[in-house]
Amino acid sequence: QVQLVESGGGLVQAGGSLRLSCAASGRTFSIDAMRWYRQPPGKEREFVAQVRWSGGVTVYATSVEGRFTISRDNAKNTLYLQMNSLRPEDTAIYYCNLFSGPNNYWGQGTQVTVSS
Repeated sequence: QVQLVESGGGLVQAGGSLRLSCAASGRTFSIDAMRWYRQPPGKEREFVAQVRWSGGVTVYATSVEGRFTISRDNAKNTLYLQMNSLRPEDTAIYYCNLFSGPNNYWGQGTQVTVSS
């Protein structure tokens, strides 16, 4: 089993920045990749960004590319999402996701609210 705990959410004004963290614990010895997803109010969950655990190759949703940066600290089994130039439409619950072989794990989510 793997446990994921997100932190770093909060309320920020448009144009501001936040940094989310996701700490992984448990059976973390064979992580393939980790992702951030988000679920805006009244909408479905959507992909935000991914990083391959080995090699660090990243992929971003078009809506966040150039503003958000995903990174990881392999030694700490921690995932980050640096969010700059935040917009009201970035308001959502942000979820950390880890997949390892056939297994897929989710964190509990952290709220990000961007005021205009």
